[in-house]
Amino acid sequence: MTDRMRGRVLVARLDDAGDVLLAGPAVRAVRTLAREVVFLAGPRGRAAAELLPGVDRVVTWHAPWIDHTPPPVTEERVADLVGRVRGVDEAVILTSFHQSALPLALLLRLAGVGRITAISNDYPGSLLDVRHRVDEDVDVPEAERMLAVARAAGFELPDGDDGGLAVRRPLPDIGAFAGDGSYVVVHPGTSAPARTWPAERHRQTVRELTEDGHRVVVTGTERDLTAYVAGGDAADLGGRTTLAELAAVIEGAGVLVTGNTGPAHLAAAVGTPVVSLFAPVVPAARWAPYGVPAVLLGDQDAPCRGTRARLCPVPGHPCLSQVTSEQVVKAVRELTQ
Repeated sequence: MTDRMRGRVLVARLDDAGDVLLAGPAVRAVRTLAREVVFLAGPRGRAAAELLPGVDRVVTWHAPWIDHTPPPVTEERVADLVGRVRGVDEAVILTSFHQSALPLALLLRLAGVGRITAISNDYPGSLLDVRHRVDEDVDVPEAERMLAVARAAGFELPDGDDGGLAVRRPLPDIGAFAGDGSYVVVHPGTSAPARTWPAERHRQTVRELTEDGHRVVVTGTERDLTAYVAGGDAADLGGRTTLAELAAVIEGAGVLVTGNTGPAHLAAAVGTPVVSLFAPVVPAARWAPYGVPAVLLGDQDAPCRGTRARLCPVPGHPCLSQVTSEQVVKAVRELTQ
């Protein structure tokens, strides 16, 4: 088969921005043989999909079986998706270990998609043409898991591509946000409370980083939270950046301090080291920052381990509440030396 013989290929990852960023290597593999790459994203993943090298067009759809605030299933919503993906020749469905690819495969069949590849340990019948099976008891980095699906479909990374995360270039000029000189970014927000380090610890860390000689920039979408964390010691960019601008701010930083959330994967995509405040509700072996220097903080053997909880199931949130600001400052020093 020669280049550009696979027609219009849809790559689907229907959850959050970090999940979409981790799909980047798989997208680049598909790009090697696809005439056009259409990325199917959820509402919270669209901006990340638009940053991925190799994506020609993004279609957004709110999946009722993926999102943690699922919309109702209606005939109109299903018909909308089917209509919007007609003309796709092939699909590569990317999922995490706790998600099923089969509902989307069914809808893509209704849209006339001729070849579909996905992971499925459940019997897929005629819904899949390439059924990729994995041992879900083995923790594999999410980026590698998704790249393996693309390979099962017959797509390989181009020569010279190391399989790391990446974003589309050029990134915006962020001089007005970050100013001149080196700095550390602190991003206190996460999409799930169970993954969140206490706000007062973030605020204390900002103060101690400043005392240690660092200039600090606080980022996030929750303006009340970023204002509190920044206090009078850091620049507060809360609510002021697009995802592309945030990528540029993080790229300019010496280190990012954050939880298991999208900006950690954005840092990996731009090559910035990460102090990762990682709650073990999901495995770090799958979800830790991929391919960049990182210091992982948090008790990875805490009772919440592997629960996938969005709200902490253990009183006192011990996996992260026991992490001190001193530990974070020390980790920043290690990563900036």
